[in-house]
Amino acid sequence: MRPARLVPLAFTLGLLPGLLCGPPAGAAVPADEAEFRALYRELVEINTTLSVGSCTEAAEAMRARLLAAGLPAADTEIVVPPGLPKDGALLAVLRGREPSLKPVLLLAHIDVVEARRDEWQRDPFKLVEEDGWFYGRGVSDDKAMAAIFTDTLIRLRHEGYRPRRDLKLALTCREETPGDGNTVKWLTETRPAALAASFALNEGAGGELDAAGRPVALQIQAGEKVYQDFEVEATDVGGHSSRPNRNNPIVRLSAGLARLGAHQFPVALNPATRGYFEYQAKLVGGDTANDIRAILRDSSDEAAAARLWTASAAWHGMLRTTCTVTMINGGHAPNALPQRVRANVNCRILPGVAIAEVQAEIVRALADDTLAVRTTGDPGLQSPPPPLTERIVGPVKAVAATIWPGVPLVPTMTPGATDGRFLNAAGVPTYGLSGLFHDAEGSHAHGLNERIRVRSLLDGRRFLYEVVRRFGELAD
Repeated sequence: MRPARLVPLAFTLGLLPGLLCGPPAGAAVPADEAEFRALYRELVEINTTLSVGSCTEAAEAMRARLLAAGLPAADTEIVVPPGLPKDGALLAVLRGREPSLKPVLLLAHIDVVEARRDEWQRDPFKLVEEDGWFYGRGVSDDKAMAAIFTDTLIRLRHEGYRPRRDLKLALTCREETPGDGNTVKWLTETRPAALAASFALNEGAGGELDAAGRPVALQIQAGEKVYQDFEVEATDVGGHSSRPNRNNPIVRLSAGLARLGAHQFPVALNPATRGYFEYQAKLVGGDTANDIRAILRDSSDEAAAARLWTASAAWHGMLRTTCTVTMINGGHAPNALPQRVRANVNCRILPGVAIAEVQAEIVRALADDTLAVRTTGDPGLQSPPPPLTERIVGPVKAVAATIWPGVPLVPTMTPGATDGRFLNAAGVPTYGLSGLFHDAEGSHAHGLNERIRVRSLLDGRRFLYEVVRRFGELAD
């Protein structure tokens, strides 16, 4: 395969007609939209939390809809990790005309973060439509894309359409839960052919709305940070609390963590984040734009970086590796000197930065040789950012221009982590692309009263359907 050709990262979609609007109030909902809404409702209302839910039930429900649409049973499969009967996932494929071509993978997770009814304004496991918004756990993260991708295969099957290359669907589980059982990790390790593809579409990027609800930027994610936890530990022999000594491990650890909290890793831009901030400088204006341009000129300008952190914690996370204390545990009795205290330091590491380098910098920032620092949990995966080639961005721009005329396509890198980290590391370039637009308040994903704008969901449905069709016709 010849080397991919990189294209400029500030993409303009062009001025073309065709902005999609929802039906006027009181108008009949088209039959295919009604079918999609029913599918979406069913998926949202199946509880898929780790505590009491079942991904397997949701996967079976979506499989039933694919079978009802005429997809052969042999082209669908429920896969369940050993010993985790409720953590099943759905694999399905719409067969293409040229089986020698690598498939396109449509990836979405169907598990959701915990949600308590007594904390929400509405039942989190009932889809509520109210004032132009859908509310419910998972309506955005990530059952919106799971429903859209399932619906896309159903629509294509109803149309009798056969793509040039296979279209694979993977609705997976345990994305929201660290540890064992993550479907994508498990399959890449035990059945790599199941998710093998030319490239994958995944969550991780949406779109930005201005204060008036107008789309101003469509995002495409190319890369994500590396997740790694570290444990910092201080120990001592302990003793009676009436005889304090100078080596109290809680005090020593607290002092070290305070130094770590004040420490900043260096700002480092990559092609995706540089392109993102180049666009943001045009969008925000004023002093904030000047600070962004200062960082683009000189990444060592810490004064400008500090002001951008104040403006947006997400920007701070995109600009540099971050390490923050998330848990602390220590002591064994209220009347005893502590013998051991531990803290968890969660790091989100820029692509290309070695975990060992970050560990060494944590040690330097703590500035206390008596504190032990070790990695915990699964080792973070270095996930090389996939290239934004014309092969990828061309179809995206063409479709987006018919839905959001004049809105630029902006590259981004998520400061969090998605299942794309496993696929990128396994050699499947994975792009975050949803077409789901949000306002400055966001979707409340992982928080209370998760939501998505109804029009955003329907626009995203149209967008991804057309993009998938175009990707299905790509040659190698």
